[in-house]
Amino acid sequence: MTYPDRFYPVIDSLAWLRRLTALGVGTVQLRVKDLTLEQATALMREALTVTRGTPTRLVVNDWWQAAIDAGAEHVHLGQEDLADADVPAIRRAGLTLGVSTHDDDELDAALDYVPDYIALGPIYETTLKVMRFGPQGLERIRTWKDRMGAIPLIAIGGITLERAPAVYASGADSIAVVSDVTGNPDPDQRVRDWLSLAAKTA
Repeated sequence: MTYPDRFYPVIDSLAWLRRLTALGVGTVQLRVKDLTLEQATALMREALTVTRGTPTRLVVNDWWQAAIDAGAEHVHLGQEDLADADVPAIRRAGLTLGVSTHDDDELDAALDYVPDYIALGPIYETTLKVMRFGPQGLERIRTWKDRMGAIPLIAIGGITLERAPAVYASGADSIAVVSDVTGNPDPDQRVRDWLSLAAKTA
């Protein structure tokens, strides 16, 4: 199984993690803010009990020390978190490293760490959070994929199931999705449709 999977949901609770694990999603990122390190470590330990023995791989967002302490295998860092993180410690612990990027300078910084994947976004307008970067568009995916070579490119930001075929066709190895799943009136069916599309485009 490739990592990360072609379909890569990002969620904010154990309830969502349980739901996606039960649906057979291969890679799920747990992104939770405003915790202490102790709280984050406890949460990640509980999250790992949810995914243990299943095909689902848990990616810890930002809380790299909690990921190490809890025994996680995958971590994802934003640019600010990357600057403060002990990347050698992450590597010594055997964790994979994914990095968020939004412009050429951030891509250069990310490539210096030789990450296991690089996320590019937002591809489209997103209402999930206030972004200081405008939409990147499909052409940026093609350009960045050429620069990244074999490193997987994860597209994120405003991507719906309907937009996904064009995103994959532009060179994205994976698509990270938040509101298209969590904000959908039938999220379970939406996940099944995403999994089907991801399999067809692999």
